[in-house]
Amino acid sequence: MRRALGPGVRSGASTPDLNAAAESFTPSGRFAPAWLAARLRSLVGPLSGRRLCVAYSGGLDSSALLAALSSLRRTQRFALRALHVNHALQPEASAWARRAGTQARRLHVRCKLIEISVARATGESLEAAAREARYQALARHLTAGELLLTAHHQEDQLETMLLALMRGSGVRGLSAMPQVAPWAGTLLVRPLLGVAHAELERYARRRGLRWSEDPSNRDERFDRNYLRHRVLPLLLRRWPAAATTVGRSAAHLREARGLLDELARAAL
Repeated sequence: MRRALGPGVRSGASTPDLNAAAESFTPSGRFAPAWLAARLRSLVGPLSGRRLCVAYSGGLDSSALLAALSSLRRTQRFALRALHVNHALQPEASAWARRAGTQARRLHVRCKLIEISVARATGESLEAAAREARYQALARHLTAGELLLTAHHQEDQLETMLLALMRGSGVRGLSAMPQVAPWAGTLLVRPLLGVAHAELERYARRRGLRWSEDPSNRDERFDRNYLRHRVLPLLLRRWPAAATTVGRSAAHLREARGLLDELARAAL
């Protein structure tokens, strides 16, 4: 299955002010390592001495992120590694894990392969159960002070917003995914939320990267896949900038949520 969305801010934690400053930082031109370095500095500050860990599925998006980061390590002087979680939900899962490890070695990046089992609670979707199990595993394998980076991109954010609307979510749900969130004693960073999937694919092809394609990504029984394959093409044909403008709305809602949290804390 395609990686589902990560966790939000844990109860009692406040989102860093860096989010607000970085919301307007959008790509100009092609996705490239230099752009990514500037993006990360706008989100977390200087990169020198940082330890970065990529949640690496072996798919196109995380492969592009890992490759771009691998080319920045020496000039930006940060440590880099990857974690690949094998959910064992597909017959090809072990082969994908091996392929992810091989690709990481080609990039000279250490990649730890983690095998987990996914248990579903009554009424819980497979996507939700896999997401929860995956992030628990990632949290267990992070080292102190290591930042976790995911490759969620612009269309992922649009899908998240639409799903939240269909669920009748309030300000918290409609604010979608923050670019930086406190998580598991560190920060969860999503530097690609302003980048289109097509940009990542162009970069991956220019670099000659290899990635795995999960056939379950075509299964329209899953809500996210239905949106991706049936709904989004129609929306983007009519409103080509929908992913950008909806992302802007999510940023406004995050700001409103932050103000509400401040008022609540003041009242308490």
